[in-house]
Amino acid sequence: MYAWIWRKLPFGLPGKLAGSLLIATTAVALLWYVVFPWAEPLLPFDDVQVTQEDSGVPGAPGDDVIPGDDGPADDAPPGDEHDLPYDTDRNNTPPPDEDE
Repeated sequence: MYAWIWRKLPFGLPGKLAGSLLIATTAVALLWYVVFPWAEPLLPFDDVQVTQEDSGVPGAPGDDVIPGDDGPADDAPPGDEHDLPYDTDRNNTPPPDEDE
């Protein structure tokens, strides 16, 4: 196949080199901008699940207790543990009352 392409390219050696470079660049661009973006959702690169078994060693990575840590540094009022900087009810419209 490559020999057939090489024979069909015009303009002697300089034309064959330029044509080969153009064909290779076109193939890379087609893969980069068309094939790879199409195939990315089908590939498992983002399906990562990190788990760690309980090693039983105090201070091991993944332990919930860190020596010298007394909890969160900020003194949030009770019931306000998850203070979000945005309104969580804005897109959740209440259902209509059936009595009305």
